Amino acid sequence: MFEELTTRRTLLLGATTLAAVASVATVAARAQTRPNDELVPLWPGAIPGDRHAAIVRKSADQSHDPKRLDRWITGIAQPMLVVRRAAQPNGAAVLVMPGGGYGFLSYDNEGEEQAAWLNARGITAFILLYRLPSEGWANQAVVPLQDAQRALRVIRAGAARFKVDPGKIAALGFSAGGHLAGSLATRFAEPTYAPVDRTDTLSARPDLVALLYPVVSLEAPFTHAGSRDNLLGRDGSAALRHAGSVEARVTADTPPTFLVHAGDDGLVPVANSLTLYAALTAQKRPSELHAFDGGGHGFGVRLPRTNPASAWPDLFHTFGVSKGIFAA
Repeated sequence: MFEELTTRRTLLLGATTLAAVASVATVAARAQTRPNDELVPLWPGAIPGDRHAAIVRKSADQSHDPKRLDRWITGIAQPMLVVRRAAQPNGAAVLVMPGGGYGFLSYDNEGEEQAAWLNARGITAFILLYRLPSEGWANQAVVPLQDAQRALRVIRAGAARFKVDPGKIAALGFSAGGHLAGSLATRFAEPTYAPVDRTDTLSARPDLVALLYPVVSLEAPFTHAGSRDNLLGRDGSAALRHAGSVEARVTADTPPTFLVHAGDDGLVPVANSLTLYAALTAQKRPSELHAFDGGGHGFGVRLPRTNPASAWPDLFHTFGVSKGIFAA
């Protein structure tokens, strides 16, 4: 099963077209499954780097099983947060960043299904529909980071409205979304766009970050070339590759970091997490690395309980409790 997930993801990273075209309104409606859900646009006016390209929302269901959707989304013209509120919120929040090689968003596997287990633990989830850099935006190397910074600030600015503690906001990213979460954790103070309102006076630093099978380095031999090229372009300079490598950006201000990877990941090698963990420990930053024997890539929360890697949500929650971000 997991080999199939990896194979399908690999194939899509090299594909140029997705089927099942839907309008923005239709995709948004399908994303909202409960009456109290909210869609929160990130930008109140002009979107940074907007070249007025024709960007069409597309959604392709990889599972073809109506009982368990596995939608891959492209065409993010309007980046936004999909809010998933817990029935009994405890004040903690998690900004969830699906992966997809910066070429699509694995919305259900690494978005909706993650929000479900977070909600079950009283944590409010915000699924980030971030822009894909190669869809016609200027300054594409920072386009996803612009959205991530703005998203964290929007959550913090709306803390009272969302019933969350502005000092208990974590970020959770998968694969390329892990690279984005890692970039947010290490580049939260970097000016990537001109401030647009008072929200941009707030810190974009997450209080905790979790990276699942993340793309980390954009310059090491073990980089995931598809993610790198989608983010920087095929001709991305050495300087851009270094600037985009998370392990090179770790400082004494990097938030506590939780890492999960499988040793048999054939798409994004475990060396990515190992390298980042080494950089974190060199800076004496609070961090945990869980490297499991099996699981492949893109497993989300779909591993059988017989696989030790399936325990990662509990391990992450415990880590968050230990750092005072999640409630015990």
